[in-house]
Amino acid sequence: MRAVAALAAGRDREDVAAVFGVSLKTVDKWWAKWQAGGREALVMRPRGKPVGVHQVLGEAEQAAVRQAVLDHRPSEVGLGGQLWTRRLIGELIAKLYRVKLTEPGVGKYLKRWGLSFQRPDKRAVEQDPEAVAQWHAETWPRIRARARADGGEVLFADQVGIRSDQVTGRTWGEKGRTPIVRRSGNRFSVNAMSAISTKGRMHFMVFTESFTAEVMCRFLDRLAGHFDHKIHLVVDGHSAHRSKKVRDWLAAHPDAVELHFLPAYSPELNPDELVNADLKHSLPKQHRARDQTELASETRRFFRRRQRQPHIVRGYFGGPHVRYVLNENPMSF
Repeated sequence: MRAVAALAAGRDREDVAAVFGVSLKTVDKWWAKWQAGGREALVMRPRGKPVGVHQVLGEAEQAAVRQAVLDHRPSEVGLGGQLWTRRLIGELIAKLYRVKLTEPGVGKYLKRWGLSFQRPDKRAVEQDPEAVAQWHAETWPRIRARARADGGEVLFADQVGIRSDQVTGRTWGEKGRTPIVRRSGNRFSVNAMSAISTKGRMHFMVFTESFTAEVMCRFLDRLAGHFDHKIHLVVDGHSAHRSKKVRDWLAAHPDAVELHFLPAYSPELNPDELVNADLKHSLPKQHRARDQTELASETRRFFRRRQRQPHIVRGYFGGPHVRYVLNENPMSF
C-alpha cells in the first residue's frame, strides 16, 4: 500500500523499487493489482493448500472417526484401553479404512475436529442415567420452584474426611530423585460437613467423631439457626441422611429444613463436592498439622476463608459439575 501510494503520488518505478528494496517486476505487479482491484487486491492471501485439500480421509470418514471417539471407549470398538490416545485413534483409522497415520498426523485431524486432550470426569457404572436425566428435567426445577414459593433457599451439602498423611499437588525436585515430604508417623483425621448456596453462602461444621445421624442432626440444628426462612437442603443418599433420627428431626422442624436427595452414585451433581476437593488440595499446601487439634484448626481456617470469598463459593456451581443457573434475582437461587 505504501509503494502504491508513492506511485500514485508520481514517484518513479525505479525510486519506489529502491526505497522498498524490491524488484521493478514486483512494483509493476503491485501497481497492476491496484489498478485492477484496488485495496482488496493487495490484501495478503493465505499461502499453501486450502484446508482439506488432499487429505487421506474424506469428510464422511473423518466424521465417522470423530463420532466414534466421542461416543465409545477404545475397548468398545475392539481396541485395548479405556481412554483415547493418538496411537489408539490411529489404530481405529487403520482398522476402519486401512490407512496408517503417524501420531502427529492423527493430532492434526484431532485439532481440525475441535478435540483436545483432557482429563476425563468419572462416572460410577452403578449410576442410573434415567435418574440423572429426571433430576435435570424435573427434580431440580421442582426444588427451586418450591423454595421460591415458600420464600426459602436451596443449599447443597456434603461431608468430607481429612487425613494427616494426605499429600496432594506437586513440588520441584532433582530429576531422577523423588522429593520426600516429612510428616508425622501418627495418623489422625478430622471430618467436616459443609453446605453452600448459589448466592455464595457457606456454612460448615468440623468434628472428630464419625459421621452419624446424631452428627447430621447437630449440623441441621446449627444450619437452621442461621436462617429466618426455610432451607431446602440437597444431599446424597448417605445412610445418616435417611436415618430415623434425621427423619424425626425433620418432622419436628417442618418449617426449618426440607431434605432432597440426589440420584445414587452421582457426586458430579453436587457442587459441594468441589468444596471437598478444594479443601483437600489447599490444606497440605498451607501447613502440615502435627496433631488432630491443629488439623481441625486448619480445616476451620479454610472454611472461614471461603466464607469471606463468596465469588469462589459461587464458582463451585460451574466447572466440571452441572452448571446450576445463578439467577440474578437476589431472592432466587
